[in-house]
Amino acid sequence: MATTNKYGSGISLPELMVPTQAATIFTAQENSLYLPGVLVPMVSVPAGSDSVKIAKLESVTAATLNRTEVDPGVDFTPLLPGAAATTINLDLIAARTVLRDLGGVDSADMGRVMGNAIAAKVDTLVSTALAGLTAQESLGVNLLDEMYKAIGTIRAAGETGPLNCVVSAAAYAGFMEKIGSAAFAAADVQNAAMRSGFIGVIAGVPCYTSAYLNDTNTSLTNTKFAVFSNDALRIAMQGGVNVEAERRASAVGQDIVASAAFGVAVTDATRGVIVQDAV
Repeated sequence: MATTNKYGSGISLPELMVPTQAATIFTAQENSLYLPGVLVPMVSVPAGSDSVKIAKLESVTAATLNRTEVDPGVDFTPLLPGAAATTINLDLIAARTVLRDLGGVDSADMGRVMGNAIAAKVDTLVSTALAGLTAQESLGVNLLDEMYKAIGTIRAAGETGPLNCVVSAAAYAGFMEKIGSAAFAAADVQNAAMRSGFIGVIAGVPCYTSAYLNDTNTSLTNTKFAVFSNDALRIAMQGGVNVEAERRASAVGQDIVASAAFGVAVTDATRGVIVQDAV
């Protein structure tokens, strides 16, 4: 029976838990597009609550005050940033495996598998929420033109902040084909994309690829990509990714459970566009 620092078992629980927990949390953060909170901002939900309300941040129009008015002048009307709020309910997402007493397993490998499970579930739930953005029908085969159109739609709605783009795995080849064409010959974006395999930054928008932005998760037809700002969606979490172990005699080993209290919702659909090709 392996009980070294590298391999753990149900009997050598102390040697198992620390590396398993570290590998689980690291892998979940690294392999998820959204858990780091960069593409979609994250809100912490305090203990004892299972939901949170997120305000819809609308634009506020600045007023011009007459500099020739007699002091103290006329007060101007205050405008609130938005009274509407979106409620995000938390759900528990979890993955479980069993470490039997017979034989050992690399605890880092176990953590990597558990972290991948949490990352996949998080990205699936966010992909489902992205379907609630403003829908746009793809009208051609040039996905870069479709992306420019989506950016224009968001800007026309009043969004002036930075944007992000998540491309479906099915549409990835279409993006790379256009970047690899003569139109981008010798351009920095073409060289970087061909060398690294990443789409890169197009029209000032960082682009990412996700296997979870697909028709199954969005319930759309031929899902292409989504472009959105930081104020289009919010993620809510209570704590972070957790890992715990419990003795299970019936399995002659330990239950290892990775979990997270997680929720996501669209807070302003006008700040994002999701493109499909249903025609």
